Order: sequence, then C-alpha cells, then structure tokens
Amino acid sequence: MPDVLIRNIDEKTLNKLKKRAERNNRSLQAELKILLEEEASMNMDEAKDMVREIYEKYKAEGRVFSDSVKDIREDRDR
Repeated sequence: MPDVLIRNIDEKTLNKLKKRAERNNRSLQAELKILLEEEASMNMDEAKDMVREIYEKYKAEGRVFSDSVKDIREDRDR
C-alpha cells in the first residue's frame, strides 16, 4: 500500500489531531488514515445528510439559528 508524507503541519493542528486520536483510542497514523478514508469516500449527498443530522440534533437541544443571509446583508450595509 502506498504511503503519504505531509510536511510543515501547524503545531496546533498536529496537537488537535493527536488529542482526537487519543480520544478515539487510536494511534495518530490510524486516526489520520480513517479521516482520509472517510473524507475521500463521502459524496455530496452524504455530506448534506451529515449536516442535516447535526442541524436536527442542535435544534432538538433548543439551539436557535439565525438567518445567515440576513446577517451577512446587515454586515455589508454597515
């Protein structure tokens, strides 16, 4: 199987990835492999479904979402 080498990763990014791997009881390499495989396999419909699920979860928790288009227009009008 081919290898991939990524150079010059920001220290903060690397630390976040290490913490994520630790939370999932994986090595950094295993965590990165899973992240890459998931990202490469996700199509647009799956991504939309994932966003919808997150939105519904937050909505069920009572979180309120503002109208982002309205917010952007207000910012531009300032």
